[in-house]
Amino acid sequence: MVAIKKTLEPIQQSPTPLKVQGPKHLHIIEKTYHNNAESDYTEKLAELGKTFNYADNSNYYWVIPELSLLYGTPLYDAASTQQKLALNHLYWVGNYNHTAVSEATTSIYNKVTNGVFRAVGGYEKLCDELDFETEQESYHIRTFQRIGYKTKMAIVGKTILGNTLYGKSEKENQSWQQLLIPQPVRDFFNSSEGSSPFAVYRDKTLSAIAKTMLRDKKQYYSQYLQDLEAKGEQIPAPSDGLGGRIAERYWLQFFTIHWGMSPFMACQYYSLRYTANAILKNQEYPYVRYYRELEQKGEYIPAPTAVSYYHLLDEAFHTTISQTLAKEMYKDFPKPTAYEKFISGLMIYKMQCSLLSGLSGVLPGRCVYDDEMLMVFYYKLLKSPLFGMDTKEALEWMEKCFCQEHEGYHIGLKYHQSLLELMRRLFSNLDYQWKINREMGIMAAGGSISKALQKNSQAFRQFAQSIAAQDS
Repeated sequence: MVAIKKTLEPIQQSPTPLKVQGPKHLHIIEKTYHNNAESDYTEKLAELGKTFNYADNSNYYWVIPELSLLYGTPLYDAASTQQKLALNHLYWVGNYNHTAVSEATTSIYNKVTNGVFRAVGGYEKLCDELDFETEQESYHIRTFQRIGYKTKMAIVGKTILGNTLYGKSEKENQSWQQLLIPQPVRDFFNSSEGSSPFAVYRDKTLSAIAKTMLRDKKQYYSQYLQDLEAKGEQIPAPSDGLGGRIAERYWLQFFTIHWGMSPFMACQYYSLRYTANAILKNQEYPYVRYYRELEQKGEYIPAPTAVSYYHLLDEAFHTTISQTLAKEMYKDFPKPTAYEKFISGLMIYKMQCSLLSGLSGVLPGRCVYDDEMLMVFYYKLLKSPLFGMDTKEALEWMEKCFCQEHEGYHIGLKYHQSLLELMRRLFSNLDYQWKINREMGIMAAGGSISKALQKNSQAFRQFAQSIAAQDS
């Protein structure tokens, strides 16, 4: 068994409820930390990852069929039983590969904000909880990666790893730049070695703006960020996962300074973290229901289904912390300045545009339109040993799946509306947020099948053209 509690202060169990001085949200934080530290969900999850064998789980659905790649599309209807099982398993792999990357990001920002709360003082249990969460995330990530890798290799091997479809177009763009833009100008904006001069000036300017506007809070600057700067390392910013999709890297570094310097902004970060919690819950809770149904019937429970079950139980503690800091604890500090309100609004607006602005017809629970990079994945999947299609057949099926209305879009809309409700439940209570963020206006507008079909059809045409150019 994995014993992660040894690195933390021992907690004495008590038959009576914990008594904590102070506001209600401090009681919630104390109780959450106590319950999280006393649970054994992480250990069970880690053990399942270590002992996972795909062959033992390959003939079972890991969740209800609708949480499968391509569910509800004409291709799914034509697929064999074994192909449908594989699509069900690959949905789990894709979902938790994304979750693993996102949890690595969470670990970084736990450290960033933890440094602020320790500098403020009086939030020791919160800091202990964030440290504990970071430790838990490391076990989650390893389990997801182990199961994901073994499953992917068993189903499709290495055929859908990597992306080499766009090399030719990039070279063409480069040649146009060489013709139209003088070399000194190109050298200023682009660099083959490290950051370009423009990027260096831009990053320094944004950092200076953040630190100048928050100069009255410099005493709270996170020790984690101070240590990185002392070593000459960059401000952290995710390049993948949910965090990496919110905005360009330089914007994320800019936002990170705010989360690591202002107590209010450190709390505001947890409204963004709640987004990841809600997206995960929206896709993961069906696994929990499925686990309980199998358990009640006395039927075999696939290991990945059990992993999802224990992970949601772990994440419930993390979600409570996100909600508590985002909705209540920020009120412990002075009201946000006009600048802090603006930056908070900008962050959530960008998040809506990048993570929640559309609807997928081939990946249930994905609240963005199906872009060309997702089509690369499906193209390789259809040409993999799982389907064994040639280029013409693959493109014909993809056009039916991406560009024609089918049940998959309606399933996607169901998950979109469920997530929209979760998001509004939190953001409607944040009085400092912009109206469009409190109402999740961008997300609500994206919940349209007709818009999705229009966007996806346009993306597919461009994708098909890139394939034709690649093969010519």
